[in-house]
Amino acid sequence: MSNVNKKKLPVGIESFEKIRTQDFYYVDKTVMIRDLIQRWGEVNLFTRPRRFGKSLNMSMLKAFFEIGGNRALFDGLKISEEKEICEEYMGKFPVISISLKDVEGSDYDVARTLLCSVIGNEALRFYELLKSSPKLNEVERRQYEQLVCTDHEQRGSFAMSDSVLMGSLKTLSSLLEKHYEKKVILLIDEYDVPLSKANEQGYYNEMVFLMRNLLQQVLKTNSSLYFAVLTGCLRVAKESIFTGLNNFKIYSITDVRFDEYFGFTDSEVKEMLAYYGQEAKVQTVREWYDGYHFGTLDVYCPWDVISYCDDLIDDKDAAPKNYWINTSGNDVVRHFIEKMGNGVMKGEMEALIDGKEVEKEIHEDLTYHEIYDSVNHLWSMLFMTGYLTRQEPADGDRYKLVIPNLEIRSIFIRQIMAMFKKEVAKDGKLLESFCNALEQGNAAEVEKLFSSYLKKSISIRDTFVQKTLKENFYHGILLRILGYKDGWILKSNKESGNGYGDIWIYDEEKELGIIIEVKYAEESQFEVVCREAIAQIDKNRYAEELREEGCHSILKYGIACYKKRCQVTVVKEKVE
Repeated sequence: MSNVNKKKLPVGIESFEKIRTQDFYYVDKTVMIRDLIQRWGEVNLFTRPRRFGKSLNMSMLKAFFEIGGNRALFDGLKISEEKEICEEYMGKFPVISISLKDVEGSDYDVARTLLCSVIGNEALRFYELLKSSPKLNEVERRQYEQLVCTDHEQRGSFAMSDSVLMGSLKTLSSLLEKHYEKKVILLIDEYDVPLSKANEQGYYNEMVFLMRNLLQQVLKTNSSLYFAVLTGCLRVAKESIFTGLNNFKIYSITDVRFDEYFGFTDSEVKEMLAYYGQEAKVQTVREWYDGYHFGTLDVYCPWDVISYCDDLIDDKDAAPKNYWINTSGNDVVRHFIEKMGNGVMKGEMEALIDGKEVEKEIHEDLTYHEIYDSVNHLWSMLFMTGYLTRQEPADGDRYKLVIPNLEIRSIFIRQIMAMFKKEVAKDGKLLESFCNALEQGNAAEVEKLFSSYLKKSISIRDTFVQKTLKENFYHGILLRILGYKDGWILKSNKESGNGYGDIWIYDEEKELGIIIEVKYAEESQFEVVCREAIAQIDKNRYAEELREEGCHSILKYGIACYKKRCQVTVVKEKVE
């Protein structure tokens, strides 16, 4: 099916207005507006992993409620069928809308300046309105000036004192209420990013104090507030920044309410793929990007589905990628892997990688300062940030956790490999022995030493993933070992002859070439699989380029792997 004249895919676009006015594909989540009104909460917090549509939904809410908004943006969408709600609420409220996702300074002063900038720029949106409003008195105008005043010595950054900054959102809402004679809707996207970054950079206590005062003033003692919506990854413990806030409703990934509004449902994904003529990719998309369980629904990560669908438009044979990994540092996974060790946690990690479940007690009301205090807190963090998901309803606070899909599995594998590489570098004697055995064609010693490496990593069993992905795991271990050898030209999946060899090594000084083909073997089939690997090297002429390079000696290795065991076969070829 041709994709000419199809709607564009909104890769990375979080503006509802832009999506609706510039002919982008939109998955309709507007019924969230009706449910938000009908299931009334004065302060509403939605916690979801990153890249699940939080920012786009906040942009949608702003477009719907804000005075002077473009009503045509909602033509044809589901909320437009709710006539009474549209008549009463659409375009009827002053809206304060800020995102804190970029408040991530390297120290407290930088973060504070960034927060001033976010709030100051939002206040500037109303400059023409409030600067000359006949409904504001001189004191109130001076209050507004304090919000938009800049410090010329600091290149125009907003110059708010602590007291002004902490009261800034409350002040702005009271000024807007007085001008419009309507209470204000407050939207704060990614409210917990400043706390997360502060914890990473070592100024957590100062940021908690600032955020607590800022949020309590605008949310707890603010008569100008109609309602507020906040989004974030974590449900930060109330005693941390929401002390005494009784008008508070929290909707986390375990809650049924609003479960369909963050992430794509199976029917929504099928509809999108069909629209772009990619129906054949439904199962691939499901294996890679589905598996998250919010409330009672299984959902896909929207960022991944949109990104992969966009790639498929240009290349119908495009392989799925890990799109999520570049949107964050994945620090929680790194910390988890570092704590894994060789005991119970390592066994649990192997079970998860193998597609099995691990039962853990989950606490959703952590503070960022507590996350790395214990392994138990790390399990909770992995669950709340989408790296793990629950397989069935919880038994109290105990959840049966699994890795949701192949993409997240690949993130764990990548971090495991990074740690393995560090461990390889620590034992130079073992590394040298392995490489010497490899270039001498000593299959028995290669087998012995590679097995010792496998014991230091996790094992891959028979379930969850395709055989090729299991082979990729062992391939990756070999590459991380061999990458430290000086004097070798090392290539992976080098195009050579009629196909691709797994690993291709050329030692120019010794005129030596090595081809390694790694295979996954079912138990007791090592010898057969090794022969198949050697036969594949010969059939596809993987060694052809090594001959052309002038190698006088070529070693062809077939390596069969299963769990933490391997068998190695070598065939030596002399080139005349």
